Amino acid sequence: MNRFKRPVPPTLVVVFILAAFVLGYVVAQPRTDNRSLVSGSVSNVDQAPPFYLSHDVDFSLFWQVWKFVHDNYVNRSISDTKLFYGAIEGMVAGLNDPYSVFMDPQTAKDFGDELTGSFDGIGAEIGVKDGNLVIVAPLPGTPAERAGIKSGDRILAIDNTDTTGMAVDKAVNMIRGQRGTKVKLLVQPVKQSVPQELEITRDKIVLKIVDSEMKKLPNGNQVAYIKLVQFSNNSNALFKEAWRKLAAQGPKGIIFDLRNNPGGYLDQGVAVASHWIKQGTVVIEKAPKAPDKPYPSSGLGELSQIPTVVLVNGGSASAAEIVTGALQDYGLATVVGEKTFGKGSVQNLQDFPDGSAIKLTIAKWYTPKDRSIDKNGLIPDIEVTENPKDLVTGKDTQLERALQLLNR
Repeated sequence: MNRFKRPVPPTLVVVFILAAFVLGYVVAQPRTDNRSLVSGSVSNVDQAPPFYLSHDVDFSLFWQVWKFVHDNYVNRSISDTKLFYGAIEGMVAGLNDPYSVFMDPQTAKDFGDELTGSFDGIGAEIGVKDGNLVIVAPLPGTPAERAGIKSGDRILAIDNTDTTGMAVDKAVNMIRGQRGTKVKLLVQPVKQSVPQELEITRDKIVLKIVDSEMKKLPNGNQVAYIKLVQFSNNSNALFKEAWRKLAAQGPKGIIFDLRNNPGGYLDQGVAVASHWIKQGTVVIEKAPKAPDKPYPSSGLGELSQIPTVVLVNGGSASAAEIVTGALQDYGLATVVGEKTFGKGSVQNLQDFPDGSAIKLTIAKWYTPKDRSIDKNGLIPDIEVTENPKDLVTGKDTQLERALQLLNR
């Protein structure tokens, strides 16, 4: 198979943060000709293919259809460019993989712009699970969070359009829009039987990537609390700065909050995990017909001796799962919360000279102990389920459990 060659910036572990929703991806370490991204589950269904799929490909059919459209379509203002990009988009869609997509130049530009952490939309990440469009995580302080959207909620319709079988990128395009405009979503809450119709006003989304403070324990000690919202292109630098300020106050432990963190750049995930992991593999990439590719620690492991609790939930995905899985495998942290999302497939992101791009699923991620992340998710060492009533009162039982563990 030919590979398209073109210089590219450092690879991504995506969280596909698009204007309407953030589609979780994770970006990988630099390569010579492509960028690897982590994305969600693949929804291929094992069944006997239709009879016509056993035939050899006859490309003359393409030109027959092209000519027939030009000769007979009722609207004579036919755009060859739209037909061309549509044909390529349909080719990739034929894989029946919601995370393998072709992006025309405008969509590809939007994709790149929205990875910066500032964009117009409602501020949530969507993915595909069990063939359904679902919320991976609402981002803090966004219209999605204010509307009551939760991790695991299903999106049944967008502006009255049924989402059954809809690809993630199409859903993103439908939800995306300028600030001040509205989008109507029919949402099936994860723990309710009756769907809810929500009308959400889009807004400018500016993410505060890191939030940190000292927490006081009953025994008089203090612990560092660091919440990472996503793995953006400067997350490791922001994490180091937050820890530097808190370390000066002599914390006896760390609470690393990755709840509702949908992922981000893989190199940033590896760098953050490396603050705990001095030597060893952080994550393993596995692909058919290729040797396993380990991503080693890139740091000093200076936090390896500090008691650490990692908080996760169903909105913790891709790069957040990679970091969590690595710290859990090495016994460097106690994981508290709820089962993670399970987003561990890898996409190759390839740019083309016209500004278009393709994301193609090429592999899956595994933890250092060879645990599959994709679809399975990670089970916390101590499971603490969020109580919906706590959302009203502001009580955080998962954080409270983490503080109890460090109160020694």
